Amino acid sequence: MPNNALQESLSKRFRRLLSGDPDGVPPWLDVIAAGDEPGLYLPTDAPWVVHADFGTLVGGIRALLMQALHPGSLTGVANHSRYEQDALGRLAGTIRWLTVTTFGSHTAVAGEAQRVNRMHKRVTGEYTTSTGEERPYKAADPDLLLWVHIAFMESFLRCHQMYAWREIPAGQAATGADNYIAQWAKSVIPLGLDTAPMNQQELNAAIEKFNSDGLLRADETTLNVVKFIKNPPLPAAAKLVYRLLFDAAVLSLPEEFRSMLGLKAKPRWLIQPTTRGVLRFIRLAIGPESPIEDGAIARLERIGILAQR
Repeated sequence: MPNNALQESLSKRFRRLLSGDPDGVPPWLDVIAAGDEPGLYLPTDAPWVVHADFGTLVGGIRALLMQALHPGSLTGVANHSRYEQDALGRLAGTIRWLTVTTFGSHTAVAGEAQRVNRMHKRVTGEYTTSTGEERPYKAADPDLLLWVHIAFMESFLRCHQMYAWREIPAGQAATGADNYIAQWAKSVIPLGLDTAPMNQQELNAAIEKFNSDGLLRADETTLNVVKFIKNPPLPAAAKLVYRLLFDAAVLSLPEEFRSMLGLKAKPRWLIQPTTRGVLRFIRLAIGPESPIEDGAIARLERIGILAQR
């Protein structure tokens, strides 16, 4: 009983940090559990497996670093985001989209896409390209949607491969990575992006095209955002673990991108096993239960998509 009580306390603190809810109950839990229809994914699908694992804790940090390389997405965050005043609030908003889209019903996914699309309509302005050209942008521009999607997708995939322990199901694809990329591409269609990469080769080519076209760069604003990502205003108890997760994210980046961001990787022999061990410990400490997954599975069982446990 003491262990259960301790797990419950740690679990509540962990989920309170990620969701922003004082009771540690994600406000979007009811959205995921509600409805009489399936969603985009089942527990056997690659996005469900990847996003349910704790490699996403590293992947989320890596995605922010990747996004900062594109001056359009960087300017959008700098000018239209409350990341400095409410970093955890912005994190909770991103987690909401990821979890609802992965685990929610079709109706929930559509509602979440509408919420994000409304936000995107307000994000407009100009950014300076690597050649000094002033270019207008909207968050809903296909090239920006593509880069943000790529940054998240490649980061979650790469960090799962490096730090998580569940095998990614390949399904009908050649590899688990190809399956994840193709299946997760469905998530951004409601946001207006229907040209996402569908396998690892296409993903690599898309990243290389952004880079070879000179669209990726780092300036003083980029480096200031990186400093903030490196040391966000977290509770003292979370800072030590976060620093390890940040180092793990840096290690997972390509060397060229690390150099652009002014970052240096610590030794792989130290960071990779330590991160894997810490993520396993967090899972053991808070217990195997996941309210989000449980709510999604209960919905799928209720409507007969999954057999009752």
